[in-house]
Amino acid sequence: MNLDSAHQAIEDPGDTRPILIVPYMWIGDFVRGHTVVRVLKQRWPNRPVDLLVTSLCAPLVDYMPGVRAGIVWDLPRSRLALARQWGLAEQLRARGYGTALVLPRTWKSAIAPALAGIPERVGFVGEARFGLINQWRWGEKALPRFIDKNAALALPDGAPLPAEWPVPQLHVPPEESARWRQANGLGTGPAVALAPGSVGASKRWTYYPEAARLLAERGLDVWVVGGPGEKALAAEIVAAGGPRVRDLTGTDLRNGILAMAAASVAISNDSGLMHIAAAIGTPTMGIFGPTSPYHWAPLNGLAATVQTSTAVPCQPCHRPVCTMNDHRCMRDIPASDVVAIAGRVLAEAGAGVAR
Repeated sequence: MNLDSAHQAIEDPGDTRPILIVPYMWIGDFVRGHTVVRVLKQRWPNRPVDLLVTSLCAPLVDYMPGVRAGIVWDLPRSRLALARQWGLAEQLRARGYGTALVLPRTWKSAIAPALAGIPERVGFVGEARFGLINQWRWGEKALPRFIDKNAALALPDGAPLPAEWPVPQLHVPPEESARWRQANGLGTGPAVALAPGSVGASKRWTYYPEAARLLAERGLDVWVVGGPGEKALAAEIVAAGGPRVRDLTGTDLRNGILAMAAASVAISNDSGLMHIAAAIGTPTMGIFGPTSPYHWAPLNGLAATVQTSTAVPCQPCHRPVCTMNDHRCMRDIPASDVVAIAGRVLAEAGAGVAR
């Protein structure tokens, strides 16, 4: 039973104290964190919800229903940066939060909410955060999936988990994606967005250049979407695919969001862009090798989950780099299969495609 259809108890509709969520800051995890927002809004419809966010993820907040504001504050990963923590705490204190949900289990993530004096600081036991978290939750390791661990913090302590969580949502106005296409000279025809990057080399499918060529031969426009780390791979894909293939990689995540919103179908590794496309509602094909779709596929569902039909005994290994079986979990997924599936997805979506 989805929480949208459940009779979720509303707690004190007169409570208007703002709530802060300290989420995980990887792009895909940040998108999945919108489920936490939706659970909180069902529980307290009149309490504003803000998100702490990095500069990288900040554009996502603009498209998240139910989020009042993003607090953009970049903290270095390699050191405590106490002065930066104090600066953040001053901003949080000025906003008068009544509750903070600290999703990561790290000591560092709980410092600023504690320094800001937020009265209720909710989080799982971890890293000796005594005094930083004052509403402890136990049993995180017993929760089966990443989303269960996060969204459980938005429920009352001890409440049973629902069979289904509200899915993440990103609402991109059609006129905004249309303006983006026009500004980039991308026309109005059906297009396939390819997201060849990921955190961890083992999650990257091998045959994007060949897939781009086959898609272009079918008369489709192909967009390569990703960050600056995918520039070299994008050049290889463009060279293989020809003039119908465009390199749209860059440093601004908003560009990737709008590309995924404008595309007819998205083909992606297990990555943040996969979660973005699915949350927007673009038909999304997720290619999985070393990771488990059960644990890491979007809650929104996928138009197709693509995995090898070869029996690979080490799959899933969840390792960032393949150390055995010559990366067969990805190498044994041929480009022709992926393109054939994309054709079916496009047909089901009503987008024209040459045969």
